[in-house]
Amino acid sequence: MAPPDQTAPPLRRRGARMRSAVLAATVDVLVEHGLAGTTVGAVARAAGVHETSVYRRWGTRENLILEALTEQLDAAMPVPDTGRVHDDLTAYFGTLARLLATAEGEALLRLSAERDETLPDHRLPYWSERLERGAVMVRRGIARGELLPGTDPGLVIEAISGALFTRALISGAPLDEDFAARLVALTLTGATPRAATDPDTA
Repeated sequence: MAPPDQTAPPLRRRGARMRSAVLAATVDVLVEHGLAGTTVGAVARAAGVHETSVYRRWGTRENLILEALTEQLDAAMPVPDTGRVHDDLTAYFGTLARLLATAEGEALLRLSAERDETLPDHRLPYWSERLERGAVMVRRGIARGELLPGTDPGLVIEAISGALFTRALISGAPLDEDFAARLVALTLTGATPRAATDPDTA
């Protein structure tokens, strides 16, 4: 990709075509240049549109970045509904593992810890919002009786995702669907109902 300060002639893009081009360019610029380099002007040049068109549609740089990341991750990580919480979580986090194993996924993960004083929230909440969607699968499992009634959906998701993020950012060990499946199995073992033990026969 050309550096963000290189000027490209704007193209005549409108409506859905313009939106798609700008959101894709936003993710590309974020991955390559980080938050500091992701200005509205840089995105407009990368997308080949007028900067005023970007401001007119999104209003602020924050709105643009959040929408681009939301769309990217929601498209990459659909929430499955197989009827079994184990299968749902295995599919969901297997997809996340594949994403984090890519250069783009690793860059997006690093953005979640990057500070930028020009953004009101400093840290972008896109990962926490995506993982909250994952908690829906745990709640369904609780409702079906697959998990204990007192199971904390957020804690289950954090237990799995935290290990994935740690491996992606720190350890450098292989990150794949098998690792995600083993994490899901390990985490759910502690939340699976067990038959009551008779103290007289224990």
